[in-house]
Amino acid sequence: MIWGIFKRDMCHATRNVIAVIVSMGLVVVPALYAWFNIAASWDPYGNTKALKVAVANNDKGYKSDLIPVRVNVGETIISTLHANDQLDWQFVKSDKAIDGVKSGEYYAAIVIPKGFSADMMTLFSPDIKHAQLKYYLNEKINPIAPHITDQGATTVVNTIDKTFAKTIAQVGLDLASSILHYSQSPQMAEYMRNLNGNLTTMADTLSGASQQVTSYSQLLGSANDIVDSTGKLLASATKAGKQAQNALKQGKSGATSLTSAGANVTSSVNTALDQVSGAFDQVAAKVNKAFDAIGKDSDTAASQLATLSEQISSGESLYDTYITSLNHMRESVEQLPDSDSAKQALLEAIDREITLLEAAKGDSQKLAQQLKDASTQVTQDTAAAERSRKEILNRITSAKQSISNVRDDYATNVKPKIDALASTVSTLISQTDSMITQLSGTADGLDDVTGDVGTNVTSIRSTLGAIAKKLDSSAATVKELIAKLETGGNAGDGNSDGGNGGNDASSSDSGESDELRALATANASTLSTLISAPVALHRVSVYPIANYGSAMAPFYTILSIWVGAIILCAMLKVTISDREKAHVLGLGDTLPRIAGPSGPGNASCWGLRLDHEYFGRYAIFALLALLQGTLVCLGDMYFLGVQANHALQFLAVGWLAALVFSNIVYTLTVSFGDIGKAVAVVLLVMQVAGSGGTFPIETLPKFFQMLYPFLPFPHAIDAMHAAMAGSYGNEYLLDMVYLSLFLIPSLLLGLVLRKPVIRLNNWVSRNLESTKVM
Repeated sequence: MIWGIFKRDMCHATRNVIAVIVSMGLVVVPALYAWFNIAASWDPYGNTKALKVAVANNDKGYKSDLIPVRVNVGETIISTLHANDQLDWQFVKSDKAIDGVKSGEYYAAIVIPKGFSADMMTLFSPDIKHAQLKYYLNEKINPIAPHITDQGATTVVNTIDKTFAKTIAQVGLDLASSILHYSQSPQMAEYMRNLNGNLTTMADTLSGASQQVTSYSQLLGSANDIVDSTGKLLASATKAGKQAQNALKQGKSGATSLTSAGANVTSSVNTALDQVSGAFDQVAAKVNKAFDAIGKDSDTAASQLATLSEQISSGESLYDTYITSLNHMRESVEQLPDSDSAKQALLEAIDREITLLEAAKGDSQKLAQQLKDASTQVTQDTAAAERSRKEILNRITSAKQSISNVRDDYATNVKPKIDALASTVSTLISQTDSMITQLSGTADGLDDVTGDVGTNVTSIRSTLGAIAKKLDSSAATVKELIAKLETGGNAGDGNSDGGNGGNDASSSDSGESDELRALATANASTLSTLISAPVALHRVSVYPIANYGSAMAPFYTILSIWVGAIILCAMLKVTISDREKAHVLGLGDTLPRIAGPSGPGNASCWGLRLDHEYFGRYAIFALLALLQGTLVCLGDMYFLGVQANHALQFLAVGWLAALVFSNIVYTLTVSFGDIGKAVAVVLLVMQVAGSGGTFPIETLPKFFQMLYPFLPFPHAIDAMHAAMAGSYGNEYLLDMVYLSLFLIPSLLLGLVLRKPVIRLNNWVSRNLESTKVM
């Protein structure tokens, strides 16, 4: 009987194309439900690079007496984040950052306050303040997958906290390390050596000054000789001043001569260059005249061109003379002191003038050569002569331009600098003359003072004795400071020990110096990582899962199998019509009237019992459910790539879950009709929340923890986890047995308790139909 019902159901399900398509859809739709959800949650935490986080830097920086360099930690953090790709950092103003968080444009925003660097640098002061960042976070929950979004938000917050803690720690360590490195650098050692040298020199100078003062005090005993010597010295100074004044007068005359010579040179240069430029104009006219005569008298034209070539060659001496004059002038300028600011500029101007003259000389030489060549060509080739004519005229124009450049450069660069130099020399001589005059007057005044010196010798000697004592005391203080610096340097180098007279304090200083040196030579990145996360978590995976998608696959796979069972009961009939019963029994198209009203069990008198109807119709449900489970499990493993260390066990879980879930939903539907379908949906919702497929069951409310063992989802999910990653002991077999036990109450309801339930269901159906709405 069961086989007959199943065979007719299969014939009906494959009778036409629409039936086949619907049957295939019943198998495929649950698999799509699972695959879309697993694929969507495959790696949600690997895409945090797309999360936009705004960063605004308002840090004004800080500069202290300890570190006389402006430090801006905010800028350092921004530079570090530019190289960080954990998040999509957006560098904007603070107002835009906060508004972007409110509008949802940015996931979060970090604002660096104005006094951030100042608060960080309190590390070097007694009043330490915590440097704080303002962190704005948009905590809106994703309505589609709140558990994934919430976990992702927590992960992002932890990422930001750790990244900034590491960045800030690295900035602080870099600053401290840089200072320590600088203190131990060769430059600092050189500074310390120079300081010790300068202090030693200062001590020697103070000691020498004390000796000199003492000696001078003794020399004052012979005051008359000193006064006489001073008078003679003043007389000598006065005489030397007069000699210097005479020399200055000669220098002033020389400066005037330099100015006059510069003016004469300028006049002669301009005259000579104007003559050369005019001569080139005459040469151009003669060249044109000579070439015009080529057709008439080539010999005369050749003679004229040769004459012009000789004239231009003879004029090259003018350039040599001018260049020689400029070289003499350059030698004179080189005698000026290097401190004179006008010296180098004037030398460069003279060199440029010489270069221009040499270029003009070269143009003249080339012009002479071209004229000479043209004189031999005019009698040979008329066409070549015409080309030579154009080249010679162009060369004349170029030579004139060179002369013009020489004249302009001399007038613009050389002449003003010569005038300025002469003016500077005159001013300097006048100032020096005035100073010598004042010195002579001072010497005359001092000559009057020397007469009164003898009366004050005793008082001066007493004062000088006190000064000598002060100088000796200062020298002793400086030498003591040098000794302390040398002791500190030895302690810093770690070379002081008990054998060298070191004590506990120096040993302690040496140990601290070694620790600081170790800190400076360590990797700042490693230290900052240690400070930001002092406790490292060494993760040892037990039964590792490849990725988040694989971890979520059991939950979505089991859920899709239950959804598939509900879809089957929604699309397929769970009851058998009297016509189908008659065909199975071989009674034709209808049952005899003796069968009574249509309904379950009305053909039992012909041998078609209630259990036959139950299993006969359930057979097609079981077949489609097994196909659903097979497709979704195979797709998980070979389409999505879900981890499955034991593929056959993975498939077995899907098959068993498909049979158990389809039987439960089928039994509820065949027993309670549409109400049974509603109960199946309610069970689905309860198991989504209380199965422990997403959150650990211990984190759920007490009601779900109590309900947990009596739901099929948890056991199916645990069995699938064991098949994917490995089983501890008999864990897999026990979960499969627990899942199978849910068939007992389902079959009990469908086979034993069905008769009273059928009457109840019929009564409910009649009342619903009487409403004409339900």
